[in-house]
Amino acid sequence: MAEIRIADEDDHLELTVRDLDSPDLEKSASVPSLASGEIVPLLSQNQRPRFNIFSPSYARRRPREQVIRVSESEISPVIQFSSWVWSGSRYSGLLCMALSSTLYLIMELLSVSFSVEPIPLFETAFLRCTIILILSYICLKRIGQPVFGPAHARKLLISRALVGYLSLFSFIFSIQMLPLSQAIVLSFVNPVMASIAARVILHEKLKITDIGGLACSFFGVLFIFGPTLTVQVGSEVKSENLKGNHHIYALLLGLFSSITGGVSYCLIKAAAKASEQPVNTVLSFGLVACPAAAICMFSLESFVLPAFETLIGMIVLGLLAFCAEVLLARGLQLEKISKAANVLYIEVVLSQLWILGTGKAGSSGLFSRLVGCLLILMSVSYTIYTGPAKDTE
Repeated sequence: MAEIRIADEDDHLELTVRDLDSPDLEKSASVPSLASGEIVPLLSQNQRPRFNIFSPSYARRRPREQVIRVSESEISPVIQFSSWVWSGSRYSGLLCMALSSTLYLIMELLSVSFSVEPIPLFETAFLRCTIILILSYICLKRIGQPVFGPAHARKLLISRALVGYLSLFSFIFSIQMLPLSQAIVLSFVNPVMASIAARVILHEKLKITDIGGLACSFFGVLFIFGPTLTVQVGSEVKSENLKGNHHIYALLLGLFSSITGGVSYCLIKAAAKASEQPVNTVLSFGLVACPAAAICMFSLESFVLPAFETLIGMIVLGLLAFCAEVLLARGLQLEKISKAANVLYIEVVLSQLWILGTGKAGSSGLFSRLVGCLLILMSVSYTIYTGPAKDTE
């Protein structure tokens, strides 16, 4: 039937059901009748769209996997590697420390290459700290972080800056009064002092394996620089700068630099974790070190205007120093100090391999150098093999 009418008893409600193919329906759809009181749809059956809310739409967005593949292909391998080293691996803390040590070695090699003219140490420190300050400020502004760090971390940042510059100040004085090998050996007491300070200040657990690794690495340093120390101690009597009590004062000053350097490592870790940004620790150090180094430069030394080649070399060393300091702060932030500090000894091994590879090492003391490098490699390899320690607050 074309129509079926259903009405109740009082004829108050009438329901009409029509066949879709009925000609009457087509006429009513094309010419709406307002007199009948029926509700006419805005679109006829033929004009209605052919989709509903359950219809799939494939053209509005690309699949998620395709977007991820495109974005990954657009990122350069250098950025991917940097992101993986920074926070993409469970070994990120140890990797940051290893890269920091490698950058310090590159700085040492470049400083020899760029040494066209002698520059006073405080002048070098002032320019380097200035570059570190500028780069850290730009970095914090670019990522939208507060320049002076959060309010609850500012005391730690100030303490880190003061203790860090005190360590640098005493090291500069000691390296001017001590033979180079003795100053290097004293500088590598820093990891040992940092581990002891972390046990006292940060209450980190110091395991027997950690103590054995640090002792093995430090003995490796003694094996490497032992013959040089013996020769220099035997000839220091002839040196006018090391007569009498001057040598003892210089040793004490170098030891004080190592102690304050170890405490500075603990403050770097605490400040980086509190501020959640290791660059803040680098900026705070630059804020204190720049004016202090400028005062020492003009009051204790005579200013030397560097040549253009020397200035370019000092700027390059400043850029490398910024990267090394940021990586050092990041490694200390992520890793236990005793493990992170032990990786710093890899710089000694790399420097000795460079000396042996370039043929600058003499035949005397070659065996002790190899033994020292082997001890350090065994210690650092064991530290990396055991993996990162679970950090407890």
